[in-house]
Amino acid sequence: MLNSKGLTINERASVVYHNLFDYPLNFSDLIKWTTGKQILSNDSNVSVVNKRGFYFIEGRDGLVYKRVLRKRISAKKIKIAKNTAKILSFIPTLKMIGITGSLAMQNSSEDSDIDLMIVAKSGNLWTTRLFCYMTTWLNGFAVRIPEDKVQKNKLCLNIWLDESDLIWKQKDRNVYTAHEIAQIIPLIDKDNTFERLLFQNKWILDYWPRAVKIKNIKFETKKPTSGLIEKFCYWLQYQYMRNKITREVITPTRALFHPQDWAKVVLGRLSS
Repeated sequence: MLNSKGLTINERASVVYHNLFDYPLNFSDLIKWTTGKQILSNDSNVSVVNKRGFYFIEGRDGLVYKRVLRKRISAKKIKIAKNTAKILSFIPTLKMIGITGSLAMQNSSEDSDIDLMIVAKSGNLWTTRLFCYMTTWLNGFAVRIPEDKVQKNKLCLNIWLDESDLIWKQKDRNVYTAHEIAQIIPLIDKDNTFERLLFQNKWILDYWPRAVKIKNIKFETKKPTSGLIEKFCYWLQYQYMRNKITREVITPTRALFHPQDWAKVVLGRLSS
């Protein structure tokens, strides 16, 4: 076991950050996830060690075994996600499907669900969402519903974006959100939608400058023009959800279902 006092401030910060998610870093991870902006108020009392090829906070040796185990668990869930994406890809207004959350880092526990992001063709978000739910139901995929206590291997379709509304607003830009975007694994990517998502959120490199390579691509952003069917689908689904809305974001071009503000939780732990 080697004491890792030789790590840079940004490398140490990365180890501390990923420790919040019980995720030790190997050497390639350490390079990829080196932080940009200073994300810690004070890490002088944190001792980072290198053992069995992983960097983690001293005393948390069990994380190495946990990472190996969770990688095996995640492989099974990724297979379900790929099968889902393969079927949903036939929906003509669907532009992108990506794995998000802990599964994107292959860090899922046995009982966790499968988080997916879906991007729809401009002006077709809510029509696409309706078709996605119908398709998953008809094909026998288990989908998590609000207040569902049993999450294991269920699809959690919690991020829906219209391709005209891919940019995270300034108030939502932080180290946590940046990591969540940078770690996305695209399964379906039509018309370079994933590349556009990264390009329009280049700010993530302020926090994780080596996490992704962002291509400088040219594209035209069109304002969404919603037809009567799309407007009806939005109205119908909003009526169903409106009494259940807490802090979710529901607009004609965006639907984000995150009842728990994890960014606030993570930022609070980093500053403590």
